[in-house]
Amino acid sequence: MIKIKELRKVYSTDEVETTAINDIDLTIEKGEFIAIMGPSGCGKSTLLNILGLLDSPSGGEYHFGNNEVGNLSEKERVKFRKGAIGFVFQSFNLIDELTVFENVELPLLYLRIPSDERKKRVEEVLERMNIMHRRNHFPQQLSGGQQQRVAISRAIVAKPQIILADEPTGNLDSLNGEEVMQLLTELNADGTTIIMVTHSPYDANYAHRIINLFDGQVVTETVKEAFHV
Repeated sequence: MIKIKELRKVYSTDEVETTAINDIDLTIEKGEFIAIMGPSGCGKSTLLNILGLLDSPSGGEYHFGNNEVGNLSEKERVKFRKGAIGFVFQSFNLIDELTVFENVELPLLYLRIPSDERKKRVEEVLERMNIMHRRNHFPQQLSGGQQQRVAISRAIVAKPQIILADEPTGNLDSLNGEEVMQLLTELNADGTTIIMVTHSPYDANYAHRIINLFDGQVVTETVKEAFHV
């Protein structure tokens, strides 16, 4: 599903050049649950941003399915990731002025899904995430755990092929964090590919495979359980 080869990302200024990603080779199969770990500054979030087409590499290859997407323009990246990639962030990234329903509906508006279909899909995913009773509330009226449920609902409502999660439990207590990890596990069991950046060994144990980065390179890979394509 995803294959990257000799992937590099270099940030340059007039005075200094910093290599964030240094010749990474990585293959991720459809339906895998991958955890990416490593110390701060090792390149985890940079790699996730490139995989999510939020940023472009400085060199190397990035194949998503049958498409080479590493060299797409910003406009082309936006078009490609619509409906294909869902994002879950540590800080939730909900829009305070929109209700729960409107936040979750947003990706479907971008995809120009008809109103009746939007309503049906949003209500289905809110029911699944057990947040339907808060549909008319605003994000600031919710607990952290509820906000992350809304964020996951928004990420999956367009039925993406992969979900990219950046420290999804980072702002949650242990109980809400475990609930979020269970939700991601359920989504993965239904066939959604999950790629998660985390500092938490506990959260990483939910994954099929743990990839450790250091100085922009893969230093170890640990297979937690057998995965069958």
